[in-house]
Formats: sequence, C-alpha cells, structure tokens
Amino acid sequence: MSVAVDNPRDPRNPGAPIIPRTEWDLPPHHRWTFQHIREMTATAQIWRGNYGARILPSATTDLAGVGYDFAGQRRTVGQYLDASFTDGFLVLHRGRIVMEDYRNGMKPHGTHLAMSVTKSVVGTLVGILAGEGAIDVAAPATRYLPELEATAYRGATVKHLLDMTSGTVFDESYTTPGSHMQKIDQACGWKVYTRQDWPRTMWQLILTLDEKEREHGELFRYRSIETDVLGFLVERVAGQSLAELVSEKIWQPMGAEEDAYITVDDAGAALADGGLCATLRDFGRFGLLLVEEGACNGRQIVPSSWIEASRTGDRSLFQGIYRSVLPDGAYSNQFWIEDSERRCLWARGIFGQSIYADPEAELVIVKLSTWPDFSSADLSLELLAAMHAIRNELAG
Repeated sequence: MSVAVDNPRDPRNPGAPIIPRTEWDLPPHHRWTFQHIREMTATAQIWRGNYGARILPSATTDLAGVGYDFAGQRRTVGQYLDASFTDGFLVLHRGRIVMEDYRNGMKPHGTHLAMSVTKSVVGTLVGILAGEGAIDVAAPATRYLPELEATAYRGATVKHLLDMTSGTVFDESYTTPGSHMQKIDQACGWKVYTRQDWPRTMWQLILTLDEKEREHGELFRYRSIETDVLGFLVERVAGQSLAELVSEKIWQPMGAEEDAYITVDDAGAALADGGLCATLRDFGRFGLLLVEEGACNGRQIVPSSWIEASRTGDRSLFQGIYRSVLPDGAYSNQFWIEDSERRCLWARGIFGQSIYADPEAELVIVKLSTWPDFSSADLSLELLAAMHAIRNELAG
C-alpha cells in the first residue's frame, strides 16, 4: 500500500529524524525528498517567464474505474494508482484535463523530481537548436566539444548520443560498487564529496570515459551519461546554461505555470540526465508539445519534423533485455517508443516517472511516483496496460 513518510521538516516536530545525506534520494526517504529537492541539493531555476500560463480547461471524467487485464487478473486504473506509490497522475485529452490526482502530500504548485524524464526534455532542446541551424546532428560530437577527442566518444555523432548508440563503456548499474552510476551520485552534487579518487563534477566524469565496447552506431544501450554530454554540447553551442536554455526555448513559450528547477553539480553544471523538477501540470504541458506537433498557441516551438523523427526509432538496434520487455520497442532522440507501429513517445525515469504522448489519440498521461525499487518491469508494463485502457475509454 502506498503510504507517505513522516515529514522530517515538520515545524511541529523539530526533533524529527534527520535524513541521511548519503541516502536522501533512496527509499523510503524519497517519498518526501522527491517533492523537496531544493531542500536537499543545489539547483538552478528554470524561469516560467512572462508569457502567461497555458490554460488547461477541465473536462473531468471518472477514469478510476476503467478496467484492464494484466498478468491474468482484472484490474482498474484506480487500483493501479493505489498500488504503485503514486504522487501525481494527470490525463490530458484534446488539451483538456480529464483526470488529475494528487497523493502523498503533493500539491498542484509543488514540484517533483522527474529523474530520466529529464533526458527527453534535453533531447527536445537539441531538436530546437538543430532546427535553428545551431547543431548538425549528423556531425561528430567533437565538432562542438573537441575535448571528447581524448575519450571513447571520438568519432561518435550527435545522433549517436541522442539515440544512445555510441560504443562507449558506461556501467549503468545502481548497486555495483564503483559503477559509473555510483560515481554520478558524487559528480552531480547529490552526495557529499568523500571519494577523492572519483570525479568531482559531471564534466570530469565524462572525460574519464576512454573505453569502447563496440563501434558507434551498432547497438542501443541505455547510458545516462550520453544525455549529460548533450547537456554540455548545447551549452557550448548556445553560450548559455542548460537551465537558461530550457527556460527560453521550452518552458516560457509552452506556457508553463510554475518555475521548474534542475539540480547542479559543484561546478554549477546541470544534471541533464535526471535533475529536472517541475509540477504535474507543467509536465503535462510539455507532453502537449509532443502531441501538438511542437506548437503552442499558434507558435512553433519544436520543429514538427523533429517530433516526427523522434517517433521513428531503429528497432533492429533494440536488443537483449530491452527487446524482452518491449518486444516492439525502439529508442530515438532521448525518447522510448513502446510500439513501433503506433509510435507513441514515452519519457521514463526510475522510481516510476512517466510522460506518455499519443499524437493520434491527442492524449498525454503523466505519472509521478516513488516506487520502492529503482525500476520494475511489472509496474512499467502494467502502467502501459492502464494507459492503453484509458486511451480506449476516451476513444470510445
């Protein structure tokens, strides 16, 4: 059962237990900390600007009772939300809110850590700059970051980074001692700097990646660090911080209602692979950009050609465990594609963060969660089943 943890900053209880600095982003503490990131680590503001918030009309529909079959059982959307540590759930259909649910103390104006959903926002930013002619995705990444010549990214194109098909060795394991993902914890500024032999910043970590396991472009393999390279690349090209670029190119013109935030390392660089924090509705507004061909209120924000390209991934590169979980899946421009025929865009993050965009159905579904485990194939696949059921209900 999904339960909230005690608020460690409750003013009525100043003697509450202190969250360990080495575990603040892990269960059970994340039930509170994912909604209070600015109280846990350094962040940069992503300003909402003066455009005014995009209005999201309400057309509330009772979707909690919508049923679906999963693992031989009949379940309902409401039962799934109860069982999957939900913090926020939003369904937008044809630009209108048809379901909005806040749990675990989350509020409409409160922000929530998106983890790897951040990657899809960064990939979209690359698409905007490519549309402006500032980036050629077919060019070597070293054209923009020549320092990468000394790393295994030598010869990799920007597109290889976008699709995570470089051949660079990167250990994505969260639990293997000394893995690259464990080093990210310190390098990104989330954890106290204690390991003198580990990189202190994300840039330093990137420069240590000097091993290749295969030729670039041969196979998809999920590597969070690819997005961090893209983050530094867009900053170098534009001469602005990642937070400033997301604000100027996406957050302001899409009509965000609240400021967003992104965590930064000790050098002030944003964690492009997973540090974005925003409100449930603003994540929904980002999803609407994907559904509405990159436009908002008559203004083209993301090139429609980029949205279309993001919906088309090379399924042949999607092998191994990825194929076993999503047999018809692919990955393109920092988005998952769960069905290569329907080509819906799916932004996903650990502990259950999700933005699902189906342009044909004019549907956006956002789920913010604090699962007890980093990932769960069952919870992910059941989320897909629940979202498909919602789509069918609204279409009917």
